[in-house]
Amino acid sequence: MYELVVGINIGIFILLALSLNVITGYAGQPSMGHAAFFGIGAYTAAVMTSKLGISFWLALPVAGIAAGVIGVLLGLISLRVRDDFLAVTTIGVNFVAVAIFHYTPYLGSSYGLEVKKPVLLGTELDNVGFFVLIVVLIILVCMLCVKIQNSWLGLALSGIRNNEEAAASLGIDVNRFKIIAFTIGTAIAGSTGAVYAHYMGFIYSTDFAFITSISILSMIVIGGMGTIRGAVIGAIILGLMPEVFRFISDYRMLLYGGLLVLMMRFQPEGLLGENSLLWRKISPAIDKAGSMIGLSSQRRITGDGKR
Repeated sequence: MYELVVGINIGIFILLALSLNVITGYAGQPSMGHAAFFGIGAYTAAVMTSKLGISFWLALPVAGIAAGVIGVLLGLISLRVRDDFLAVTTIGVNFVAVAIFHYTPYLGSSYGLEVKKPVLLGTELDNVGFFVLIVVLIILVCMLCVKIQNSWLGLALSGIRNNEEAAASLGIDVNRFKIIAFTIGTAIAGSTGAVYAHYMGFIYSTDFAFITSISILSMIVIGGMGTIRGAVIGAIILGLMPEVFRFISDYRMLLYGGLLVLMMRFQPEGLLGENSLLWRKISPAIDKAGSMIGLSSQRRITGDGKR
């Protein structure tokens, strides 16, 4: 079913946007090579299931761990370089990863790598199964992001994003929290790669090229960095655009670039960022609706709402 396939693709984009949001949105670390970790997870899981005969359900977390370990190395690099230099470094990581995928015979080289479909209860997972799996993963990742936002980790990452020197002067271990952010974000991307590889059934090195990293970054910039709603809405918008504007698919990156320029010029907070114009207009209505629902629930409990 066409709508189901589109939904699965958008779900994968949502997971990727949420994962990059931890690094760039929460910690303020510019990462323009996020597709590399998406690919590391995909190839790790593909090798485990297709070449080593290991179950997908074991390969899924291992793919996240593998990408997270490489993410630690990138986090260590981030301690040495900042801002534009870090962004350029992450681009280099992306190109190196794609080159490894492309020229390693064991990984299929330029011919790609065939991936076995996962099996659940003796039956291959179909599109409905993948959709349910992705929805469950999105819920779990959103719960993790909420936990981060409401914890000391989120407060520390916010301080690092705003001003590293000021955060360090308040006793925040900037180096430690940077590495934690890179580890969490890349691990989520790796697990997403595992799902993607087994859903597609065949992966190529070009699936994880720099253009994919730019697409993921565009999602959180347009939606609103540092917010769960922004990452989700941005992924939905840019996930649907290739379907809606299929007649100009050859100019997709031009369209993405134009949107980024417009957003940075007129709405740098994104569509639903904390201080964005659209969010300032709709958030009071959301708060009011929430208050009314809470009041209605309270009346039902106390019996005051009975007629």
